[in-house]
Amino acid sequence: MLLNLLSEGCSCTCPVMECWFVQEKPGRGGGLTGATTQEKSLLHIRTDKQSDVTGSQRDPSDIDPNRVYVITDPSANLCHASLNPPRGSIQKPQCEINPFLPQPSSLNWVASLTESALSPVYLQADWFSSSYQGLNQQIGVSTISRAPTGTKEHDVILSITSRTMSAKSRLGEPVTLDCSFWVDPSTPLSESGFAVEWRYQTRGDGRLVLAYNGKLDRLADTHETGAFLDFEALHERGNASLVLEEAKVRHSGTYICTIYLPYLLAQVAMELEIIEPPSLSIHPSPLPLAVPGQTLNLQCEASGFAPLPLELSWEFKGADGKSRSLGSGRMSGHRQAWDGTFSQSSRLDLDTSKLDLGRGGEVTCVAVHAGGTRRASVTLNVIGFSSPSIEDSMAMVGVALVLYGLIKFVSWSFTGSNKADGEEKKEK
Repeated sequence: MLLNLLSEGCSCTCPVMECWFVQEKPGRGGGLTGATTQEKSLLHIRTDKQSDVTGSQRDPSDIDPNRVYVITDPSANLCHASLNPPRGSIQKPQCEINPFLPQPSSLNWVASLTESALSPVYLQADWFSSSYQGLNQQIGVSTISRAPTGTKEHDVILSITSRTMSAKSRLGEPVTLDCSFWVDPSTPLSESGFAVEWRYQTRGDGRLVLAYNGKLDRLADTHETGAFLDFEALHERGNASLVLEEAKVRHSGTYICTIYLPYLLAQVAMELEIIEPPSLSIHPSPLPLAVPGQTLNLQCEASGFAPLPLELSWEFKGADGKSRSLGSGRMSGHRQAWDGTFSQSSRLDLDTSKLDLGRGGEVTCVAVHAGGTRRASVTLNVIGFSSPSIEDSMAMVGVALVLYGLIKFVSWSFTGSNKADGEEKKEK
C-alpha cells in the first residue's frame, strides 16, 4: 500500500530556523505536573543525510549548543519558502519542538494499528514532536522525528502539512480543508497502516467529524453528514483533505487533522470562517410623494448575514449630485434564524423640513460587513417645494424676457399704426 509520494524535484533552499524547545518541568510530587520550560534552539534543515548543513556560519551565541539540531526531512515540507524568509526579515516563521512519548491509542479507529501489543525495539530512541507555521499562514507543518538516544540528528518519520491554515467560504459553497501526510517508507511503522481523524472545535465545544482506519479500510460509525475524504487520493498520495459539500454557519471554527501511525500521531489545526454578506431591503419602497414639512418613516432590513457584527447607516444624494450622511438611525438588536444567519434593522425618521432635502433625491442604506459593503436605495420626491430652484428661476427669467419682447413688439406695432393714420388725415 502506497501511503504517499516524496516531493519530487524540490529546488528550494532549506532553512536554518530558530525554534522554541518546550518541555515540562519534573512534577513536584503527588503526580502533579510542574510548569513548562522554554529554551531557544536552532534547527538546521536538510533533505538528505549527505548534505552538510552546518557550513561556516556560526550559530547565535545566545543558543545553547546542546539545543542545536540537524533535521533530515526527505519530504522537503520544511523547506517551503514561507519557512525560510530572507535574511534580516522582521517576520519569522513560528516553530516549537517538544519531547514526544510513543504510545498506543485506544480509539476504536486506531487500536487495530497496535493490536499485537508488542513495543518494537525501533521505538527505543529519542522522539520529538514539532510544529511549524509559515509566514502569512501560507503553510502549517507538524512532524514526528526520531533521534538515536543522546544524539542531535533527527529524522522526520511522519509529516503533516496544510495550506489552508485560515480558510474562508460563502454559504452553500463546497469547502476543502487541506491536509496531506508523508511517512518515511523505511520505518517499520509504515507497514502496519494508518488512521485519519478530523475533529471540530469552537468555544470549548467539540465533535468528531470523520474518522477512517486505513488498515481496515473502514469509516467510523459516527461521522458528519456531507463530510467526506477522497479515499483514492488518500491511499495513493497521502491526501487526507476534508471536503464539506455545503458550507453552513455551524461549520465556522477550528478543524484538527490527525494522522495516526502505530504508537505515533501528528496533527495540524486550521481555522474555517463562513462569511455571508447581508441582503438589504428598504421599506416602504417605492417611497410615497412627500410635501415640505412631512416626516417619512423608513426601515432598512439586513438579513441572511454571518458572522456578527454589522454596521448600518443612511446617506442622501440630492439633485445636485452631492451626498451627505443621515446617521445610523435607530438600530434594532440582532436576530438569529434557524440556519444560523443573522438579521438586523435600522429605522430612519426623515423630516423634510429640517434636513433641507430640496426637491428630493436618493436615500441609500449602507451595510458594512466582513463579507463586503452592500447598498440599497430608494427615490425621494418632494412636491410643492416653497422656494424655486436655480432651474426654475432661470426658466422664469426666460419667460419674462419672452413676454417683455412680445409686449414691446405689440407696442411698437400699435404706435407705428397710429402715426400712419395721422399723416393720412393731414394730407386730406
